[in-house]
Amino acid sequence: MMVDLPEFQATSLEEIPSRVATARKAFDEHKTRDLEFRLVQLRKLYWAVKDNEEAIMEACAQDLHKPPFETNIGESGWILNDIVFTTRNLRKWAKDEKASDIDLTFKFMSPKIRKDPLGTVLVIGYVSPFAPSLAMRLKNIPTNRLFLFFNSSAFNFPFQLTLGPAIGAIAAGNTVVIKPSENAPRSAAVMQKIIESSLDPSCYKIIQGGIPETQALLAERWDKIFFTGGANVGRIIAKAAAQHLTPVVLELGGINPAIVSKSANPRLVARRMLWGKLLNAGQLCTSQNYLLVDKSLVPEVVQEFKNAYKEFYPQGAKGSPDYSRIVNEASFARLKSMLDNTKGKILMGGTMDEKELFIEPTVVQVDSVDDSLCSQESFGPFIPILPVDNLDEAIRLANGVQSTPLGLYPFGNKADVEKIVSSTRSGGVSCNDAALHIPTLPFGGVGESGYGSYRGRSSFDVWVHRRPITSSPSWLESILAIRYPPYAGKISMFNAASALHPDFDRNGNKLTLGWLRCILTLGGGSAKAGAGRATVIAAIAYIVLQVLERRSKL
Repeated sequence: MMVDLPEFQATSLEEIPSRVATARKAFDEHKTRDLEFRLVQLRKLYWAVKDNEEAIMEACAQDLHKPPFETNIGESGWILNDIVFTTRNLRKWAKDEKASDIDLTFKFMSPKIRKDPLGTVLVIGYVSPFAPSLAMRLKNIPTNRLFLFFNSSAFNFPFQLTLGPAIGAIAAGNTVVIKPSENAPRSAAVMQKIIESSLDPSCYKIIQGGIPETQALLAERWDKIFFTGGANVGRIIAKAAAQHLTPVVLELGGINPAIVSKSANPRLVARRMLWGKLLNAGQLCTSQNYLLVDKSLVPEVVQEFKNAYKEFYPQGAKGSPDYSRIVNEASFARLKSMLDNTKGKILMGGTMDEKELFIEPTVVQVDSVDDSLCSQESFGPFIPILPVDNLDEAIRLANGVQSTPLGLYPFGNKADVEKIVSSTRSGGVSCNDAALHIPTLPFGGVGESGYGSYRGRSSFDVWVHRRPITSSPSWLESILAIRYPPYAGKISMFNAASALHPDFDRNGNKLTLGWLRCILTLGGGSAKAGAGRATVIAAIAYIVLQVLERRSKL
């Protein structure tokens, strides 16, 4: 039974500044500081998502032809679990943290770390990095106009990639403005209904629209911006934020390699790699972009891809209710061009239907990483395979295509996998599997694939300032007086009490019995240093005893 969905309607440009100002006013009034307030907001959001699960499934079906199972595991179910996990742990995360690695002389100042909210923040989610010739069009555009040329927010997982960061921002005590994707309009409209029916309207705002609305948002001052998308657009966001010295989290994509050693299990490679390209029809930033396969395994791996495809879709992907479609005509045309321009040989799939925005899962054997299917992020259901002579060649090629992809997928025995992981960099690694991600594990890129991470506790940590706080009691004044002028004769006394001495020699070698020296000298170094520390500790102990004695007489 089809669910009636709300209509997508862009926010008036004139309303955007006032909505942002309202959210900032609420933060300045400390409305979101109270921990119980935050918990209530998250609990109400949970039930709003729960009550709209059918609408979420229908919206994802209309926007992306996404199967209900994929919507459940990657959208509504993910968000619900995220909220429950956050509410269960929030008090522990938000609690003042005892500062670690503090020298004994500073312990009496009670150093601690407080997790302060940042302020009013913006979540704009995923921006498609595939606008035609986007990089060329940006070259001669003034910096203050760079942000005019992209579409904003997460269309491939519209709920997870937009509400996920927002959950952490709410938990951390910020006021939040959210910009869903106009490329998934049904999902954006349902998201607006969920947010406006559950969250405090003075603290949490949603802005709908495209380029003009995003331009208006980026012209505002923010305390942090969270962005998911491609590297080209990530640079645009970073430049716009730099004008206000606004920190940015960039969750970008990447040309993710899968490296298959000769010790790998061909059946597992094919089944797991195929699943990674079936999910949302390959429109997934963490899916592999190409496979580097030991040439001795290529025939068997290809055959296992065919076997798995027949098992997953006995009647083919086009007639299956369990296979998504490409998001729009522009993305379809881009993917078609990539396949048309490949010099590789199609070994499985390859059929397309522009009217239905259908592209079949397609395995192609290529001859070079410079092939059109390998040299750029496909964000579609293509599985290019490049045979390699050995593991060293595979590692060299992967590092040459992109040294810091978002994901890396090594297949093989423990030794081969460890060699791959130790010789590469990436945002994350999934050994002997496809785009698997544990929901509470930190997720984020490195280098070209972004910076900053979220998910689980990291979704809270990314939205707070770790604020160090100390408190110096008045009875410490006689000890702290060493810092005041005049300084004559104080250097040796200060160093004796505070200087750390190395437990290594001039050649960089570790000294033996370092732990024993540390104990005997109360922190390491010479006997004189130990005596100095002992004197300071004795003085402190004397003062403490005097204070306790006076209190006992009162």
